[in-house]
Amino acid sequence: MLLDILLPSRCASCEALGPALCAGCRDALIRLAPPLCARCGSPGAWPVRRCAECSGRRISFATARAAVVYDARASRFVQAWKERGLRNLAREAAALVAETLSPPDVVALTFVPADGDRSLKRGHRPAESLARELGRIWGLPVDALVRRARAVEQQRGLGLDARRRNVRGAFAPAGPAPARVCLVDDVYTSGATASASASALRRGGARRVEVVTLARAVR
Repeated sequence: MLLDILLPSRCASCEALGPALCAGCRDALIRLAPPLCARCGSPGAWPVRRCAECSGRRISFATARAAVVYDARASRFVQAWKERGLRNLAREAAALVAETLSPPDVVALTFVPADGDRSLKRGHRPAESLARELGRIWGLPVDALVRRARAVEQQRGLGLDARRRNVRGAFAPAGPAPARVCLVDDVYTSGATASASASALRRGGARRVEVVTLARAVR
C-alpha cells in the first residue's frame, strides 16, 4: 500500500523498520516472575504477603500484577502508545500481558478512566483499549465501572505521598460493580491510582478487586 511506503511501520521501542514491536525489543522486555509480593506484585528475593512497599498502607485492591518491568525500553513503548497515538500498540500490550499472566478469577474487567483533557489530546484511551483487548483474549466482558469525580494533577514527577493525596477521592463508582472484578491500567507506579480506583469499585459493590497492568515500576 502507498501509505506503507510513505509511512513505513517502525518498532515503538527502538524505531527500527518493521513490526510495531520488533522481536529483539519484545524479547528484551523484562518479564515479572515470582518471587513476588502477594499483595502488590513487587519482585523480591523471596515471596512475602506484604512487602516494604505496601506494608502499613491501606490498599483497596486484593492483588496487583504486571507483565513487564517499567524500564527504559518499556517506557519508550508506553510513551509511543500513549503520547504518539499509536493505537495498534494496545493489541501488542495485551498480547504481552496475556502471555505473562494467568487470566484473573473475575466476572468482568474494567479500567482506570482516562482524564478528559488528556484523552482528547491523545485521541484515545490507553487503559480502556488494553482492557478491551484483554477482554477479547480472556473472553471476559469489559464495563466502564469507574468515573472521574474531579480533575487531578499529572502523577508524573510527584513523590509517593503526593501521589496518594493527589488521587484521594478522585474516582467514584459509575454504576453497580460485580463481586469480583479486574481493574486494568497501563503502568503501575506507586499503586495510588489503582488503590483509589479500586476503592471506588468497592463502594460500587465489588468485594474483591484485582489489578492488572502492562508494566510496573520497580524500586
